[in-house]
Amino acid sequence: MSAQSSTPAPGGTGPHVRADGTHAPSADHVKPHPFGKPGARTPPDHTGPAIGSPAVGPATYMSVLQLAMLTVVVVASLRSLPAIATYGLGSVTLFIIPAIVFLVPTALVAAELATGWKGGIFTWAREAFGERLGFLAIWLQWVQNVVWYPTQIAFIAASLSFVINDQGLANNGLYTAVVILVLYWGSTLITLAGGNLFAKVGSWSGIFGTLLPAVLLILFGAIWLGTGERSETPLEASAVIPPWTGIASIVLIVSNVLAYAGMEVNAVHANDMKNPGRGFPRSIAIATLLILLVFILPTIAISVAVPKGELGVTNGINLAFQQFFDHWGLPWGTPVISLLIALGAFASVVTWIAGPSRGLLAAARTGLLPPALQRRNKAGVQSGILAVQGAVVTLLALLFVIVPNGNTAFIALVDMAAALYLIMYMLMFAAAIRLRRTHPQVVRTYRTPALKLVAGVGLVFSAVAFVLAFIRPSGFTGLSETGYPLVVGLVVIVLGGPPLLFYALRRPSWDQRTAEERSSTDSVLVNPPPAASAPPPSASTPPGSGPGQPAPARPTAS
Repeated sequence: MSAQSSTPAPGGTGPHVRADGTHAPSADHVKPHPFGKPGARTPPDHTGPAIGSPAVGPATYMSVLQLAMLTVVVVASLRSLPAIATYGLGSVTLFIIPAIVFLVPTALVAAELATGWKGGIFTWAREAFGERLGFLAIWLQWVQNVVWYPTQIAFIAASLSFVINDQGLANNGLYTAVVILVLYWGSTLITLAGGNLFAKVGSWSGIFGTLLPAVLLILFGAIWLGTGERSETPLEASAVIPPWTGIASIVLIVSNVLAYAGMEVNAVHANDMKNPGRGFPRSIAIATLLILLVFILPTIAISVAVPKGELGVTNGINLAFQQFFDHWGLPWGTPVISLLIALGAFASVVTWIAGPSRGLLAAARTGLLPPALQRRNKAGVQSGILAVQGAVVTLLALLFVIVPNGNTAFIALVDMAAALYLIMYMLMFAAAIRLRRTHPQVVRTYRTPALKLVAGVGLVFSAVAFVLAFIRPSGFTGLSETGYPLVVGLVVIVLGGPPLLFYALRRPSWDQRTAEERSSTDSVLVNPPPAASAPPPSASTPPGSGPGQPAPARPTAS
């Protein structure tokens, strides 16, 4: 940052800097101080804060319960429940194990990284392993969402088939592909317009389309069993341990990784807590318990009402509601609740459709993608990246037409997304271990206890789940046992390889940031040290930058 005078220019509109060297707004942009102007303080000895300092009064912090509920809303989803419902009471084990070895490690490790470095996975991996792997990490986070969109909209298509009372459409690949294309491109057009209507109603849609159906499933399942109705799944205590019928029978557990994915997004809010060291672990404990309840109890409700042979991966929830409503003489309830489920899932698509691509744009503008992919429209929306995103979704939607059974196409897409996302998580866990060793002096507001053990468990489980993603699930008939891993591997290479190619081909002209943008991008520490104690700039050069490719000039935060 260039040196600037802390004295305002005539008229009070010149540049200002705070004592720590950061920019401060001019007096014209700051509300009058409650203790009066300088030289006329009340009380007289009160000096008052500098221009642009936080307002006087108690700070507003996020409570433990608030962060826990925010995490539940973001992470919990009903989409993956039918796949696990086929295991009946065994779903309890299949949900708890991934929560212990993946959900909790992800939350705790991401909290340490988020309270030390700004910028998310791109910054974390870049600071640990260099710009190449940082770019790969943010690309994988983005592209797995691209694969996720067709799976989410396929779930919507299945729900809409119940609304129009033609459940056979759920297994019609052409119908599913058309719904994916119409809803996805409609959402993209809304995003390109820069409007925020759906963002405003997204939270309400989530409540009525996700939490309300989950509560109803729990209530209906309890009433079903309480009135003596027959359960379609064994309820003995021994059924909690799922039967072992070969490794292919548990491959669907991989979908549970995606069910818990996203905990790293909310870790940034640890900075908003009064005492992250104590409050964040408590918040994670509460959120984990609530997420398990939202997942496990509705899953059991589905399994007790719907015969295992009728459970579809995309329509199992709707079949459960249909079973309940028809049994109690309320057939009109099925299309109503199915519409709510569809709206809730659609709201999540609209809400997320621009988010990950925004993170990729931030990395791209450092010169990692060609200018064409950095293009933004008049509303400031990343139109170049969204165009590529839409092209990939269109190609993936055709998979539902090529593969005869819609459920098998759905499973294939879930496994593809899991494989891509799991690479990113492996980079995140490894980055946390490396940064603790190479940058111990960086101030983390929250520090994970036994980090090597916690991150190591998450890393190992992510690697195991990655391998399982290449094994054909039992009952999958679209591809042979040999062809299935080849297709998944091909998709991983085709969708995960471009960032390495772009990095190798990058040119200095691709970096189109202004000096101000470059300065804000290079400042990555949440708690920067005083300027006088900062190490020499050369210490900030990330490993792996390569000869002839100097790293961006960043203040050594570390």
